[in-house]
Amino acid sequence: MNWLPVWLRSYRPAWLAGDLTAGVIVTVMLIPQSLAYALLAGLPPEVGLYASILPIVAYALLGSSMTLAVGPVAVASLMTASALQPLAAAGSAEYVTLAIQLSLISGVMLLAFGALRLGFLAHFLSHPVISGFITGSAVLIAVGQLKYILGVKVAGSDVLETLVGLAEALPQTKPVTFAIGVASLLFLLLARRYLAPLLTRLGVPAKAAELMAKLAPMVAVIASTAVVALFKLNETAGVSVVGAVPQGLPQLTLALPGISTLGQLWLPALLITLIGFVESVSVAQSLALKRQQRIQPNRELLGLGAANVASALSGGYPVTGGFARSVVNFAAGAHTPLAGVISAALMALVIAALTGLFYYLPHAVLAATIIVAVTSLIDLKTLKEAWHYDRADALSLLATAVGVVALGVEAGILMGVALSLAALVWRSSHPHMAVVGRVPGTEHFRNVERHAVETVPGLLALRVDESLFFANATVLEDRVEALLAQDPSVRRVVLICSAVNQIDATALGVLTQYERSLASRGIEFTLAEVKGPVMDRLRSTELGKRLQGKVFLSVHEAFEHAVQAGNRPVPSWPGRRQGPAV
Repeated sequence: MNWLPVWLRSYRPAWLAGDLTAGVIVTVMLIPQSLAYALLAGLPPEVGLYASILPIVAYALLGSSMTLAVGPVAVASLMTASALQPLAAAGSAEYVTLAIQLSLISGVMLLAFGALRLGFLAHFLSHPVISGFITGSAVLIAVGQLKYILGVKVAGSDVLETLVGLAEALPQTKPVTFAIGVASLLFLLLARRYLAPLLTRLGVPAKAAELMAKLAPMVAVIASTAVVALFKLNETAGVSVVGAVPQGLPQLTLALPGISTLGQLWLPALLITLIGFVESVSVAQSLALKRQQRIQPNRELLGLGAANVASALSGGYPVTGGFARSVVNFAAGAHTPLAGVISAALMALVIAALTGLFYYLPHAVLAATIIVAVTSLIDLKTLKEAWHYDRADALSLLATAVGVVALGVEAGILMGVALSLAALVWRSSHPHMAVVGRVPGTEHFRNVERHAVETVPGLLALRVDESLFFANATVLEDRVEALLAQDPSVRRVVLICSAVNQIDATALGVLTQYERSLASRGIEFTLAEVKGPVMDRLRSTELGKRLQGKVFLSVHEAFEHAVQAGNRPVPSWPGRRQGPAV
């Protein structure tokens, strides 16, 4: 029985009621979402249903989260459409095959990352970049769905072209389709904001009211489908409907990509892999913390990888953990992934026997469902906080969002990552450095510009708050030279390395040459508070040998050495005060 997942081996009967309830509720939520997200991905509706069965089971066997709901999601659907639309006509057999292969490639990547224990990739993309990407994607998705609300056909590769096309197509708007779409939008928006409080005032328990509000899309689907079917609005008013959805469980097949296809799909698959993994881990971790549980990023890679491979085997497309469904799954009382397995079983029943019910489902309602779902993903709060705290992060967020909207999914996220890395390199290449002095009567040393301290004439004690590498080594040299120019009496320079975790070869070369230069001018160069691993590497170098006896355990020891040489401490007053910073 060791091959069974841990949650199943230790399953408690008391958990069954919560898992059953959550499984049913998530299924009701998943049906319209799987149809809508397949539409967003440019795929036939049944592909969204296929991606909602085996992937859930595969994740339940290998994933580490107890409540993450895996399946089709908006962002992965958009990225799928973005990757495939240049390669084949949306909805065609070739397009579907490419979507299946994209899922397979993404799944293999995730499994490989999991086998290599690369769970730390969850931290590769910064939060502002992820936030900007999702915000930009939400705008892109919402604008792209407006054509279904209007009932018109619009071609556009970006937001601007789409908006221009929508403006030109306004005279062709189908009134009944527009009425259905707008009514669905208003209902879903009002339900999201007011339905739960209304039900609570009517005596429904708060938790149940929240769950019922989450199921508003299914109400919109049922009501609109019934109206269209009753009045045959698809025939009399030109309302676009889903039409016939093939009935029956998907056949298991394996569509291996060729070399040329692999060359076209590996980058989109990698981006889907990274974005999906980071988002899934974020959602899973936030839910796990509420129950004092932990997730394992490497297990998440394996679980999501298995889910995507299972999706490819069953005719689906890339999947990942969904935020809204996961929250509903958690709130509905799910204790284990059995809730997902129950949901998968119910979805299998729907596909096997009930797809005929979707024939009259209007595309406008699915579009309204997508728009309402993605508008909640627009994250202005993070932008505001980042702008006040760190403009570089805020600019990364904005650049990513604008890049996604203006240039597309891949270009947008690559732009955000590039800007984040550039900001990181810039910060590291301009490290904070402080001349320090001793707090009177103590062995503590603080920035002379922030605190009233004692300094020793002829001694320059400089703390560098960054590891030393090729991009900042000469910056350090320039700073020391500037300080020496201000005080020509300096005869000892102490470089405080308490924040230096590494010195690369370039920085070592610069320091070696600079130590020689200072020595030729009669200035002694010393180090203080060097970390063990750094000192271990320095010891066998030319610089390490030249500094024998000149590396101090503490700044206090370096100061005492200078005092014993005949220099007496003098008080120094700060030029500015900025709170407790050192």
